[in-house]
Amino acid sequence: MNRKWMHLPVMMMVASAGILFIVSCQKQKEEIEDPILTNQFAAIDPDYGGVVIPPNIAPLNFEIREKGIRFYVNIHSKQGNPIEIMSQTPRIIIPESRWRALLNVNAGESLYLDVRVKTENGQWVQYPAITNKIAREKIDGYLVYRKIPPVHNTWREMGLYQRNLQNYDESRFMENRTFKYGCCHCHAFCNNRTDRMSIGIRSRVFDSSLLLVEDGIASKVGLAFGFSAWHPSGRMLACSFNKPHLLIHAARNEIRDIVDLDSWIGCYFTDSKTLKTTPKLSRKDYFESYPAWSPDGGYLYFCSSPIPWADRNKIPVDFYTQVKFDLFRISYDIKRDRWGDLEPVFLAKETGLSVLQPRVSPDGRWLLFTMCEHGCWPIYQSNSDIYIADLKTARETGNYQYRKMEISTDQCESWHSWSSNSRWVVFNSKKGNPLFSRLYLAFVDTSGRIHKSLLVPQKDPAFYNSCLITYTIPELVTEPVPVRGENLARLIRDSRKFKPDLPITMATPKAMPDPSRPERE
Repeated sequence: MNRKWMHLPVMMMVASAGILFIVSCQKQKEEIEDPILTNQFAAIDPDYGGVVIPPNIAPLNFEIREKGIRFYVNIHSKQGNPIEIMSQTPRIIIPESRWRALLNVNAGESLYLDVRVKTENGQWVQYPAITNKIAREKIDGYLVYRKIPPVHNTWREMGLYQRNLQNYDESRFMENRTFKYGCCHCHAFCNNRTDRMSIGIRSRVFDSSLLLVEDGIASKVGLAFGFSAWHPSGRMLACSFNKPHLLIHAARNEIRDIVDLDSWIGCYFTDSKTLKTTPKLSRKDYFESYPAWSPDGGYLYFCSSPIPWADRNKIPVDFYTQVKFDLFRISYDIKRDRWGDLEPVFLAKETGLSVLQPRVSPDGRWLLFTMCEHGCWPIYQSNSDIYIADLKTARETGNYQYRKMEISTDQCESWHSWSSNSRWVVFNSKKGNPLFSRLYLAFVDTSGRIHKSLLVPQKDPAFYNSCLITYTIPELVTEPVPVRGENLARLIRDSRKFKPDLPITMATPKAMPDPSRPERE
């Protein structure tokens, strides 16, 4: 048989399939002609309506929460081919390549979701178009966070993870099972990059330490560092040294709380391997915590509060709610290693709240911080919210003004960080469920307005409905973490470490006890 005729049956089958596909699409379109129009927007979950979308984000898959037997969605913008999805289930899974192509050619434009649902009586209902905005500015490609059980006063397993925000790839680069279920926390990055990073480790088996990763090489410092912030030069970290203790309330929706018995701030220089401080950051009758650098390295922002009790080794049940932190900053010249004077930014006596977790945008314009009713641990307080201040206006007028972020809810918002271009923030929120903390992204425009937030997307739109893990300490970075988890675990278990001299004797750090295993260690 002639070779060209051998391919004829296959060609006919392909052609037939193409005709059937076209006919099928045409039939679907014919089926949804003359739908009933409604003025009510279709309920979708997650709520991806009225949000600003990064142009490089993974598809925002969702579920349609309207009763029906068939579901149709048309996703379109000003240019490019629209994405049409016909589904027999309410789950809408968006093709990644077509989504990416549509967003690439429409940065700065609106994105529309046309939703139609076929009811049990055979009638199609057409809902108003859900309108979103595609930002011109990209978000950093990776997100690093910790995953831990929600009732983590009895935790065993936890880990540090990185997520590629441009798709759904997630990988774990630290697992606490590899070092006898110790605590991994307080990871920090220099300038949103992973070539300079640090991870705090608390362990009663392998001792507490700080892991440093510099240019892909990991090392261990033998002290229990708390919250850390890299100086923009990459030469040193400002770190808090805390004595945290867990409190359990007898009757409250959230029964847990954390109280620091002592804390101070020191600076660890990675080149000389020395730990230094100044009396202005280590006052014996004050707490100092939550260090954060300005992007030029000229100021260190930190939180401070008078200590209202004398005994540093006893949980002050009658006094801990009196603790409210102020926000200060202090100038610093790294070339001369010289500190300036303390400058108040926001005082608790004026705000009426405890001021915590300052983070300055990389362009130096905006200051984000958390405020809650009392103490140092906002994630356990439903009244915790994130606030924003304009540092440019403060420089011009000499007055600091702040406002609550537009994304605040009646549940806890905290643990925020900036993207490298200062246009995006990621934060924790317990909205919708006071037990589980989820990660949200929000666009910050040039006027400082925080637009409606969007839940970090998952391939399965119902993922969070069955996820019994809480997400904490999110950090946006521009590249993946360069070290393997087994190498970090081996380093933790290794007895060799460098232990610098403490410049003061107060608040000598100890490992936080693990109440789930008091007899084993």
